[in-house]
Amino acid sequence: LTGGQRGDCPQAYALIDGLPAEIVMADAAYDADPLRHAIAAKGAVAVIPNNPSRARKYPLDQHLYAQRHLIECCFSKLKQFRRVATRFEKTARNYRAVVTLAAIVLWLR
Repeated sequence: LTGGQRGDCPQAYALIDGLPAEIVMADAAYDADPLRHAIAAKGAVAVIPNNPSRARKYPLDQHLYAQRHLIECCFSKLKQFRRVATRFEKTARNYRAVVTLAAIVLWLR
């Protein structure tokens, strides 16, 4: 969990550290050359769409990127829980607990 004012891309390095993956999928917010190089250094393929303002365009596997909708659907379902969507909880520990409870409810459905 990070603060709402923190950017997405700087957090990605901690997520991919030690990650045993062949493919790393992300949205255009993660389109940065240093992140792409870090993913390639781990032996994985970056499936990240290009930022529209990018001068040098990278190829994108559309079929692999289309699978990302499963992740987006999961976040959409989690945000149907009001306490998750509006972040009523004051502490990260409590917010993480609410997200965990919402995930459990979704899993049991």
